Amino acid sequence: MKRATATVKKTKSTAKEEAGGESASLLIDARIKELGDWRGKMLSRLRTLIREADPDVVEEWKWRGVPVWSHAGIICTGETYKNVVKMTFAKGAALEDPSGLFNSSLEGNTRRAIDFQEGARIDEKALKALIRAAVTLNESKGKR
Repeated sequence: MKRATATVKKTKSTAKEEAGGESASLLIDARIKELGDWRGKMLSRLRTLIREADPDVVEEWKWRGVPVWSHAGIICTGETYKNVVKMTFAKGAALEDPSGLFNSSLEGNTRRAIDFQEGARIDEKALKALIRAAVTLNESKGKR
């Protein structure tokens, strides 16, 4: 699958962007604008839900163009492909998913993902609960 590129990919990554902060947020803004279709709208909506679920989330830009949201470790990524926006939870296999949101990367021992296709409806309540659970898991790992 082809990933969205162009303007954002031309931007050189700096240490600040890799670590997170304002410049990472600007790069995510640019990615959303650059997509200019349903994928940009979906990525924007997912970003809003992440921020609502965890107001202390840190936005990062890693791996030459992947939006990442962290709090005491990576919560999830927001990858865009031609036919899907993929939200990958770094420690998804360790999370309870009573609503059955995970529909991709199910075979791994660590990650789990949710693929959103054009026109997909988001179970916002369940997604926010999953995000909060990921933050709680990250925080619990740091206390050991």
